Amino acid sequence: MNFLGLTGFLGGVAYYACLFIVLVVVAVAGVFCGKKLRDRKDAKKSNEIEKETTITQ
Repeated sequence: MNFLGLTGFLGGVAYYACLFIVLVVVAVAGVFCGKKLRDRKDAKKSNEIEKETTITQ
């Protein structure tokens, strides 16, 4: 039996599975960081609008 071909194939599959997992982790981290930054920007803008409305009243 030729296990070298099967071992090479399984090694390639394992490599791409690990690469896929790493890319998914990076994508999820990007989504969470983007959401956090967007929430911070929206809160800052909301505070600026509240200050403007209290000054004009």
